[in-house]
Amino acid sequence: MTGPEVLDVARDAVWTIVIVSSPLMVVGLVVGVAISLVQALTQIQEQTLVFVPKILAIFLTMLLVLPFMADALHSHMMRISSRIIGG
Repeated sequence: MTGPEVLDVARDAVWTIVIVSSPLMVVGLVVGVAISLVQALTQIQEQTLVFVPKILAIFLTMLLVLPFMADALHSHMMRISSRIIGG
């Protein structure tokens, strides 16, 4: 493998990681901000209040987007294996 091919593989891997993890990160961000706003409005200063809703929201999101995540990872693996076979 030459240098540009290695960079292409690395760029594709990083892009796949971003695509696969972005739905979970966005949901975690939105739920965290929403809980923080509720805490600021009600002046409840409990530090552990944000963890349970965030974990539940991320888990439910993972159940919903798992087929998309698996498809993205499968297509990445197919691209890598075709590069290996092609030499």
